[in-house]
Amino acid sequence: MRVVIVTESFPPDVNGVAHCALQTARHLVRRGHAPLVIAPAVADPAADADAPCAVVRVPSLPLPGYPQVRVALPSRRVAAAIAAHRADLVHLAGPFVLGVRGMTAAARLGIPAVAVYQTDLAGYARTYVGAGEGAAWRRLRAVHGAADRTLAPSSAAVRDLEAHGIRRVRLWGRGVDTDRFRPDLRDDGLRRELAPGGELLVGYIGRLAPEKRVDLLAGTHGIPGVRTVVVGDGPSEAGLRAALPEARFLGRRTDDDLARIFASLDVFAHTGPYETFCQTVQEAMASGVPVIAPAAGGPLDLVDHGRTGLLVPPGDPDALREAVASLAADPDLRAAYGLAGRATVEGRTWEALGDELIGHYQEVLRERTAVAA
Repeated sequence: MRVVIVTESFPPDVNGVAHCALQTARHLVRRGHAPLVIAPAVADPAADADAPCAVVRVPSLPLPGYPQVRVALPSRRVAAAIAAHRADLVHLAGPFVLGVRGMTAAARLGIPAVAVYQTDLAGYARTYVGAGEGAAWRRLRAVHGAADRTLAPSSAAVRDLEAHGIRRVRLWGRGVDTDRFRPDLRDDGLRRELAPGGELLVGYIGRLAPEKRVDLLAGTHGIPGVRTVVVGDGPSEAGLRAALPEARFLGRRTDDDLARIFASLDVFAHTGPYETFCQTVQEAMASGVPVIAPAAGGPLDLVDHGRTGLLVPPGDPDALREAVASLAADPDLRAAYGLAGRATVEGRTWEALGDELIGHYQEVLRERTAVAA
């Protein structure tokens, strides 16, 4: 099968869309298929040296105020690359700007398209501009409505899409690398460095941006014997350093270094209320770490409240503080949640989820063939 993955982001970017697109390309290659990636250009000309397949980069500009995010510019390269690859199917990863061009090209060429919903754009509109939710949903309806199938990462995302008039929606989750993220990577030396007094480590790992609400962790300051660790970078970093003066900020970490940090935490706290999935929750669970997350969006599917972690009302600093305090006071409960979390995700490998994705591709191709007949 010849598949073109049109993605709004791709490594070296570090975010859910980029990671999922990379894993999809890798799995297609492993299964003997022929993928091609189309993504916004990045500053590093050697960025694609280790990519699993060919990558076509489209001219882009950094997003004002958030230079880590690049937005593709109008380009004829998208349609030309899809045609030249002789694609059987177009995969649109988090389509909004570049994905719209990919959808237009697929429709003009008569190629089926699968659109993967990954970002709560309406939630971002509320956070960044205080308006624009309607416009965001109109944009989403236009591209997802034209796709042969939309894949949503969580039950909450499926409901949200269907409530806004988007049809042909199916559930497709995300895999997690249970070989990389695992409990035995817990590092006592790192723990002594981060908590020289033997404090319990509560960590947030992810982008430092307004919609992630990392500021809510300020409420955990003052809990006896607790130290907060923040991993990641983004436009909110300076403000968060001021709001969380007692926290340890470790910057952006990746790969095995990131896995070591996950396993060395005692509690993982995610604070953002707009997650369509929340991959870091799965990575924490794979690392054997109990999770605290908002009772909204993707975490509703991932966290079994009272068994693998705790769900708290979104945006409630007091509830977050109480949850941290309750786990800090009960090491046996932390251990039980961690064991249950690891057991829960052990079957959610990228291999299993990749095969499920290929199944969606095959169904869409069969449906197109049946209609044509």
